[in-house]
Amino acid sequence: MPEETDVVLYERQDATALVTLNRPEYRNAQNSAMTYALDRAFYRAADDPEVKVVVLRGAGPHFSAGHDIGTPGRDAHLPFERRASLWWDHSERQGAESRYARESEVYLGMCRRWRELPKPVIASVHGACVAGGLMLAWVCDLIVAADDAFFADPVVRMGIPGVEYFAHPWVLPPRIAKEFLYTGERMTAQRAYELAMVNRLVPRADLHRETMALAARIAEMPTMGLALTKRAVNQAEDLQGLHSGLDSVFGLHHLAHAHNAETAKDSLGGMDARSMKAAAEGQDNG
Repeated sequence: MPEETDVVLYERQDATALVTLNRPEYRNAQNSAMTYALDRAFYRAADDPEVKVVVLRGAGPHFSAGHDIGTPGRDAHLPFERRASLWWDHSERQGAESRYARESEVYLGMCRRWRELPKPVIASVHGACVAGGLMLAWVCDLIVAADDAFFADPVVRMGIPGVEYFAHPWVLPPRIAKEFLYTGERMTAQRAYELAMVNRLVPRADLHRETMALAARIAEMPTMGLALTKRAVNQAEDLQGLHSGLDSVFGLHHLAHAHNAETAKDSLGGMDARSMKAAAEGQDNG
């Protein structure tokens, strides 16, 4: 039986650990409680010698609608025990000093750590994979997408140049990355497959079966061979500039937050979950 750790579910099926985002009533919007629960689940999978592959998925109709910017469980102001950075606790700080410390930990820092998990991680994506949801999918080694999945990074609408884990020019050709950001439009699973952003495109009804079959195939390989291969490919990406690129754009991201805080209602440019959703739906209908 799956073991529930509040907003993340963890279970093992043979050599595969299934990690499930579990806030379906909020389209799996990621608050800090979910982020730290996800971190614990990944540690658990890494430490279990019986686990050779990890599958990350979402409960309910969507993979993840991104960071929590407006649910009743939003907890951005609360302190948590830091795991990914040495920046100070953000909860007693103000302005950019608070935002930069928190996002260095729960956004950029966590994603970098999860990318280095020394076992293959497969994202099993259906429905919305938006903004912070993209970050979770992109740190995975492989992405299996259902035909109902869609991808978007609409935060330029907030005046911000993309999400904190700015892998866009590495997972997409640069001109496609610019179009993706400039328009904020949803990318279909078919288009994502054509651009090689996802590995496999399957009918929604077959998503779990196909993902688990892929995980089982990978699990036939030796653990050390998989770990070293993952490290080799990640190092090649970093030599192509991914690591330093993330650092440089993270600074621009926070320049945008600070500009918004001075010139708009708040650091998000006055946008919230409802207005972002309405803008996206108006765009889709237009």
